[in-house]
Amino acid sequence: MLTVFGSTALDTIRTPNKILKNVLGGAATFAAISASNFVKTGLIAVVGKDFPKEHQKILSERLDLSGFTIKEGKTFRYDGKFDDTLSTRETLKTELNVLENFKPIVPEEYKKSQFVYLANNDPDQNTNLIKEFDKVKFSMCDTIDFWISTKRESVIKMIKSVDAVVINDEEAKLLTKEFNLIKCAKKMMDWGAKYVIIKKGEHGSLMFFDDVIFPSAGFSLEDVVDPTGAGDSFAGAMIGYLASKKSTSLSEIKKAVVYGNVLGSFAVERFGLEGLLHLKKSDITKRVNLYEKMIRF
Repeated sequence: MLTVFGSTALDTIRTPNKILKNVLGGAATFAAISASNFVKTGLIAVVGKDFPKEHQKILSERLDLSGFTIKEGKTFRYDGKFDDTLSTRETLKTELNVLENFKPIVPEEYKKSQFVYLANNDPDQNTNLIKEFDKVKFSMCDTIDFWISTKRESVIKMIKSVDAVVINDEEAKLLTKEFNLIKCAKKMMDWGAKYVIIKKGEHGSLMFFDDVIFPSAGFSLEDVVDPTGAGDSFAGAMIGYLASKKSTSLSEIKKAVVYGNVLGSFAVERFGLEGLLHLKKSDITKRVNLYEKMIRF
């Protein structure tokens, strides 16, 4: 089993063609739903009393919700706007609400999870939570500029406490104060991460391990409508695939990165979570085969 911890949110997403209000979102939601295509996934998250029943139904159909808490108060809300190219997102508003003082509890049955993903969240909470698990084989975390700007030292401490870090290129530069991605990765490995995966949006990703650099192309798409959650879908698929194989060999990690790119590509083709909610195993297999054809020479 895989455990995912992080935010479940009500998002307002503004794209050039459409504005979505109060849609189901959050880093942990995207990651867990993406991972659930590969393995049984438990979600540790908190929402407020205003969280719509239909959103909860979507989660309960795909995930184990023993670690899901409903508290007095309002659900975490995020409001963001994409530019015309859909490549830059501006955060207009972040309301932590019930997430702010949330003390997550790891259900007994989750403590045996060998694979744990700490989605973008308060780094101190993440560092404390990972200690609750008994026999973690592979743990991974993500972070964003909000935490890097407000709690940089805590982010570095969190990186020390996991095996792998997934981070986008801009945030990797901001965190490490380097401009070259290889230098960024080396610095994070010096801090204690065994694997560093730097996401480069539509341009795919770079995975670093020891002296290995594994670049992988993004899946080429003509119609991108909403990049929200693409990075979280990438990370969820990656750790979900590894958990399904119960392996952390380098060759499986490389394959996991490819599955990450592929699930990320499904996420951006529709608004919100729509791109992930109606996926069949055959859709994923077909796109992985296409991807292989695309990069083989």
